[in-house]
Amino acid sequence: MSKLTNCCLIILVGIFMISDSHSQTRERSEVPVEDTWKLTDLYASNADWRAAKDNLAARLGEFPQYQGKLAESPAQLLACLNLMSDLHREYSRLMSYASMRSDQDMRDSEALGMKQELGQLGTTFRTASSFIEPEIVAMDKKTLEKFIADNSELGVYKMFLNDIQRRKAHKLSEKEEKILAESSLMADSPYSIYSIFSNAELPYPEIKLSNGETALINQAGYTRYRAMPNRQDREAVFQAFFGTLDKFQRTLGTQLYSNVKKDMFYARTRGYKSCLESALDENNIPVEVYLALIKNVNENLDTFHRYLALKKRLLGVETLKYHDLYTSVVEGIDLQYSIEDAKKMTLEAMKPLGKAYEKALKEGFANRWIDVYPTPGKRSGAYSNGSAYDVHPYILLNFNGLYDDVSTLAHEIGHSLHSYFSNKTQPYPLSDYPIFVAEVASTFNEALLIRKQLEKIKDDAIRMSLLMNYLDGIKGTVFRQTQFAEFELRIHEKAERGEPLTGDELTKLYADIVKRYYGHDKGVCLVPEAYTVEWAYIPHFYYNFYVYQYATSFTASTALAEKVLAKEKGAVEKYIQFISSGGSKYPIDLLKVAGVDLTTSEPFQKTMVAMNRAMDEIEAILDKPGK
Repeated sequence: MSKLTNCCLIILVGIFMISDSHSQTRERSEVPVEDTWKLTDLYASNADWRAAKDNLAARLGEFPQYQGKLAESPAQLLACLNLMSDLHREYSRLMSYASMRSDQDMRDSEALGMKQELGQLGTTFRTASSFIEPEIVAMDKKTLEKFIADNSELGVYKMFLNDIQRRKAHKLSEKEEKILAESSLMADSPYSIYSIFSNAELPYPEIKLSNGETALINQAGYTRYRAMPNRQDREAVFQAFFGTLDKFQRTLGTQLYSNVKKDMFYARTRGYKSCLESALDENNIPVEVYLALIKNVNENLDTFHRYLALKKRLLGVETLKYHDLYTSVVEGIDLQYSIEDAKKMTLEAMKPLGKAYEKALKEGFANRWIDVYPTPGKRSGAYSNGSAYDVHPYILLNFNGLYDDVSTLAHEIGHSLHSYFSNKTQPYPLSDYPIFVAEVASTFNEALLIRKQLEKIKDDAIRMSLLMNYLDGIKGTVFRQTQFAEFELRIHEKAERGEPLTGDELTKLYADIVKRYYGHDKGVCLVPEAYTVEWAYIPHFYYNFYVYQYATSFTASTALAEKVLAKEKGAVEKYIQFISSGGSKYPIDLLKVAGVDLTTSEPFQKTMVAMNRAMDEIEAILDKPGK
């Protein structure tokens, strides 16, 4: 029910740091219009956006008529919740337009200003409606149940109302809730400063590559050039990029520490034992699920080290180093794809999901849901924004023609069609699916894509390339994201104990974790000290315990994909029901409906089986005579 409770935020899920090779050469004016998103579906012009914003601001004055009266009758409660829902629906649309306009060129001061205006309006919105939850908290549970029984229209808010009652111990008085609402004016400052500084103003260096090319090693350049085939080039890219971050680690460390302190403020104010408990309680996720993920990964590092040893063997290096991890390991294979290739491959891979899914996918491709190519000033990475309930989802890409980019398209399509089916099936108050399940549909699509490619391709070298890409995905999604999750947990624990979190301390802690994961002391993969400032490159540490969900979702989607591809009876229908359910249940229960239970270790173990199966096939190919 975050659409009703976090009115200043829209959910942008599936954020990736991906290749961005054209960003230094292709102007936005040179991109074909069909490869840009159509923001006029949201508002025809900035003037229309502003008129809608002004209308919403005026309607905030309707809230006082309900203050102090929610417990009087079902009709009063319903009218107030309908007002809140209707205004938030429009607010989400307004923010979608402003944020995506800004993201397509972060140098655009007007668009940034629009986004900031919405942030301030969001604070006003939350302040105006801050009496709602305290009044519901004060109501007796039996009274609420009777209200719902007496007025069937309140049924759409049953999940919301029951969830408030569930978290009653952590709700504050009306006056205190109002103060917290006002505090959000400052809450996003650490991330906003980090985002602008790291994307638009940090003075990134240029280096000379072995082919004579001059490369700008900004975030986009780093994600592109770190995969260079020449090992000296890769090392130079890592040294230049992380050397630059190291110069600013005091500033970057202070920003991250400020974000941790913000998390501590909200957790303590609401009476939670820790920031982790506070973050997970929003979606009713047991803390044990988070801790079990870290435990499972650490107990299976031998499987991860097997993957790294395989990488070393394929690269033919004496010592595998951290800057070797992103380059292609299959010699002579340079798979390149156009955006049209990527669309066709995605359509073909998703056929097992049926005609309705295929129709929605074609609609997105035909109607400019996607902003495809990197351009100067454009936000790095990729995401899906499905928060414009009455319009359609949008996708930001930085497409570079590699298989990774095809996989990213399939990933973001998974998010978008999750939003599409939930928005189409559920009323607005129930349409916003919980963050915990957000990555299931996306990584599910990646699994279907790789399996389809392996069905079609018989050439050993290409199969090895795709299998290694699949293993790279497990490395990046299960092991790397859990590594991030452990780091995020440890920095919050340190701050909660009153210990310092300077840039130096953050680097030291990150070094301890990354070296353990990559087997540095065992000689599996060398992690040079210069690279342990990597924490300063990861925006996810500002997302309040988000990253672990990449890993849990991947294990869930692996189990679900196996069921669909095995043509298990009812598997497709259950999956479509899952992506159509929005937030109608708590996330653990949503996944149980789909056919997977994340309170057990079974999904994780199935993922390890799939990982080892892929490594078995690669080793079998390598062991063939003459290979």
